[in-house]
Amino acid sequence: MSTTVTSGTPVLELSGIFKSFPGVKALSDVSLRLYPGEVHTLMGQNGAGKSTLIKVLTGVYQPDRGSITLDGRAIAPRSTAQAQDLGISTVYQEVNLCPNLSVAENIFIGRYPRKAGMVDWRGMREQARVLLAQLQIDIDVEAQLSSFPLAVQQMVAISRALNTSARVLILDEPTSSLDEAEVQLLFGVLRRLREQGMAILFVTHFLDQTYAISDRITVMRNGEREGEYPCGELSRLALVNKMVGVAADAPGADAGIDAAPAGAAARAPAPFLRARGLGRRGALAPLDLDIHGGELLGMCGLLGSGRTEAARLLFGADQADSGSIAVGARKGVFGSPREAIAQGIAFCSEDRKHEGAILELSVRENVILALQARAGLLRAIPFKRQVALAQDYVKWLGIKTADVEAPIGTLSGGNQQKVLLARWLVTAPKLLILDEPTRGIDVRAKQEIMDYVSNLCRKGMAILFISSELPEVLRCADRLVVMRDRKACGEYQRGELDDASVLQVIAGEAA
Repeated sequence: MSTTVTSGTPVLELSGIFKSFPGVKALSDVSLRLYPGEVHTLMGQNGAGKSTLIKVLTGVYQPDRGSITLDGRAIAPRSTAQAQDLGISTVYQEVNLCPNLSVAENIFIGRYPRKAGMVDWRGMREQARVLLAQLQIDIDVEAQLSSFPLAVQQMVAISRALNTSARVLILDEPTSSLDEAEVQLLFGVLRRLREQGMAILFVTHFLDQTYAISDRITVMRNGEREGEYPCGELSRLALVNKMVGVAADAPGADAGIDAAPAGAAARAPAPFLRARGLGRRGALAPLDLDIHGGELLGMCGLLGSGRTEAARLLFGADQADSGSIAVGARKGVFGSPREAIAQGIAFCSEDRKHEGAILELSVRENVILALQARAGLLRAIPFKRQVALAQDYVKWLGIKTADVEAPIGTLSGGNQQKVLLARWLVTAPKLLILDEPTRGIDVRAKQEIMDYVSNLCRKGMAILFISSELPEVLRCADRLVVMRDRKACGEYQRGELDDASVLQVIAGEAA
């Protein structure tokens, strides 16, 4: 645990914050200090506790224990409105404004200036211009918000936050949908606010942006504060190590790296899928990628590095605005998942609850969903065949369920994941994209799933395996693509990286 001594008095301080939910300890003895005239970045992997801490700070959650002080005075906000009245304003990743209203209306919505009992429209427009001018933004405040790009909408959201006499500005992943030019526009605004004495809490997953704007960094891991560091005294590699929980001097070799490659014996000479310049503005820089039959291609990187975005573009779940995908004689991006499925591509999403399992449906119904979608609504799969398919995969994958008619929501997380794997295997795909297939499941279920996936690969199936568990992806992958800040930063053959060197690549400190 490291502590930085900073001169002056914090404008905002959280001490000993604990927060639990049924069966989950979300925050444990977390502290945070924000000083006037600084950008303080909050870093941590998925599940580190960043979002919960922000919700405690902004009154969405009340802490079980701990204290919050603002200008040395104890506060206990019970809602976001109370937090805002106290001078704590938040701008979220998704711009939470009304696109059908004007810029001025969005800045003052809910607190329109009045004159003689009527809305003072002229005064409101003038005040809006003044607020935006403070950020050096010159736009038509009478125009609809939807007519401006997302970066300008973020500036409007910040202007609205500043209109509440904010002392503290919290920016929760504000750059996730911005391109580089828009990020620089936002950073210019943040630097001016810093010069004016604003305390800014900046939450991001992007390493380059962290080092471009931050004065100090607080790292969280597993619901605890790992440490607080001056930005200039924490290297990128050290930051990544602290986020993932690896000691800076940890041994580099992983015991499983020299295990037999998953698909080396059956790898096809020509790629099954070839992506060139595949990208989406604000989500993924143009990506070149080849995936061969009989190969397990690993993809790793920190959360927000572009891993999931790449998978969704390959499957047509999101629309690419650059590049192409070639599968056999077909060339062009997929307009929908149905087009990808027709080409033999399957995708197990990392979001098992919202994009995978339909908890109210039975195991059988969840298994046959993709096969039925490919067949079309007018060609119903006979019930007896549905039952037979479900029973076969329950047996082959060792799915623990009382019956194939049991709701999938009654199964454990590992067994739910096996059902989703069965959903796609029943379609006999040529390429299987697995995004965090072992997240949140027990060790035995992880091993069973990876053993089955490796066996499929040896039989000629192409596998794209995305995981934040670096030892797992290093152990299984024939090739490895490392992602950082929404772009591919390196491609490596099996054995070229180990636990230590892959962290260096992720941090941007490798040769």
